[in-house]
Amino acid sequence: MEISTMTQAMQLHAQMIKIGKQDNSVNLSNLFTFSALSTPGNLTYARQVFNSLQTTNSYHWNTMIRGYARSSDPRQALILFLAMQLQEDAPNPDNFTYPFVLKSCARLHRTHEGRQLHATIYKAGLQSDRFVENSLIHMYSSCGESNCAMQVFDKMSDRNVVSWTSIIDGLVDNDRPVEALRMFSRMEEDGIAPNDATVVSVLRACADVGAMGIGQKVHKMVEETEIASKANVRTALIDMYAKCGCIDSARRVFDEIVNNDVFARTAMISSLASHGLCREAIDLFKEMGEANLRPDVRTVTAVLSACRNAGWVTEGYDFFNNLEKKYGIRPTIQHYGCMADLLARSGHLKDAEEFIKNMPVEPDAILWRTLIWACRVYGDTERGERLMSHLQLVKKDSNDSGSYILLGNVYAQAGKWREKAKVRELMNQKRLAKPPGSSKIEVNGVIHEFLAGDSSHPEAEKIYRRLDEIAERLREEGYLPKVSEVLLDIEDEEKVTQLQHHSEKLAVAFGLISNSTGAKIRVVKNLRSCEDCHSVMKLISKTYQQEIVIRDRIRFHHFKNGHCSCGDYW
Repeated sequence: MEISTMTQAMQLHAQMIKIGKQDNSVNLSNLFTFSALSTPGNLTYARQVFNSLQTTNSYHWNTMIRGYARSSDPRQALILFLAMQLQEDAPNPDNFTYPFVLKSCARLHRTHEGRQLHATIYKAGLQSDRFVENSLIHMYSSCGESNCAMQVFDKMSDRNVVSWTSIIDGLVDNDRPVEALRMFSRMEEDGIAPNDATVVSVLRACADVGAMGIGQKVHKMVEETEIASKANVRTALIDMYAKCGCIDSARRVFDEIVNNDVFARTAMISSLASHGLCREAIDLFKEMGEANLRPDVRTVTAVLSACRNAGWVTEGYDFFNNLEKKYGIRPTIQHYGCMADLLARSGHLKDAEEFIKNMPVEPDAILWRTLIWACRVYGDTERGERLMSHLQLVKKDSNDSGSYILLGNVYAQAGKWREKAKVRELMNQKRLAKPPGSSKIEVNGVIHEFLAGDSSHPEAEKIYRRLDEIAERLREEGYLPKVSEVLLDIEDEEKVTQLQHHSEKLAVAFGLISNSTGAKIRVVKNLRSCEDCHSVMKLISKTYQQEIVIRDRIRFHHFKNGHCSCGDYW
């Protein structure tokens, strides 16, 4: 009997019991497998069948562990694995057992148990099994242990495309995209053809660092293959082009898709919003209804981001208030965050504070930091200081460096240097460091990274010489450094020097040196752009007739002829 529903499965089981044929191994095996592994199955029922078996073999144990590993409670896979080792008549774990248990560790981010399993695998002599090795790489990568994953990978004698894709994806997940791109180059040198999962991982790495040249190369590589037509690859291409600053290419990829699914639509809406094309983003969202595509939680985030980036308070409220009624989506913390950011960034500080306090979900530190940052921007120091209590900085167990930095900036903005010094001292005691400003630029397929005040680049002398030349030309245009952006108790002259050496200015100076064709200079920055850098980029675009695209932590800025696409609203 072919089984397609649990009702049929239970009917078959009841029939077997009724006629006394529970020992029919074929039917019982089909019933057990269907219950444990199929989408309409039932793990609880499968476990009852498992427990009723007179004798069990490796297939039964592995199937049950596999079912738990992919379930909503992967801890049960670890518990059953432990029982397998303790039960005398249970079979020994084999090269199928360990990958499923390692998958549970990966989903639970349980590094300790994963390491213990690794040791057990060595004792069992299975450390050279490729299926097991790939699972170890995935487990370590998922647990944030990319160095351990690399050690397993380097010891492999027989790597396949899955091996390379585990390791590349893990490096991207662990914020090591440049290394991921190097691994992809090694993969090409080894003659291993990528699959769609590899391509998606590489495109993610390109998106992270703004490596459009490499992304274009990958696009061309797969264009004539079936990989290019896969939905996940198309969506990744949209995301890559958009995050590399080329929204036109992202739109071309999107327009070429015959049947756009919700993922491609969401990627395109998010891309348009981040580039300041907010009306186009909203229009594309409205088209989803005409195409009978139901938005998901990510689509909602993308639409609210468009409202936020445009400062559309009324439209944002209208959309947010109809989420559950019109689309059946209950707002998440991300949706509340977009609304709070929209209100705060547009200067509605009181409304933003009330909105956060009245949320049905507990606000996190990011929400309060968003509002406090806006208080600093709009000069509402009293509100900013008062709201700092929500970040619970006085607790000894607080290790949120971003909150300390924000508090210090609030004090500095108000000229309270003694209070800022106390915050700095507390950070030193806790060994918390401010993340440095970092900007990346791709030149001839190579990623160059600059930190604020960086002098380690091979062409540092040329870069700083060009910065001095830029500063002189901009002064002739009437530029005055915005020293208030430097929240340190130092002389203005030193503040000017610090401003001049911000990471994106170093990257753009290097771009001007390297750019012989007049192509757009594209920079990816890890922090929000400061007002001084924003003013400088506008002037450079006008003075040097050079288009510049900068992606900061919030959005894209397209500088051309002295203007920015954000309209000075970010």
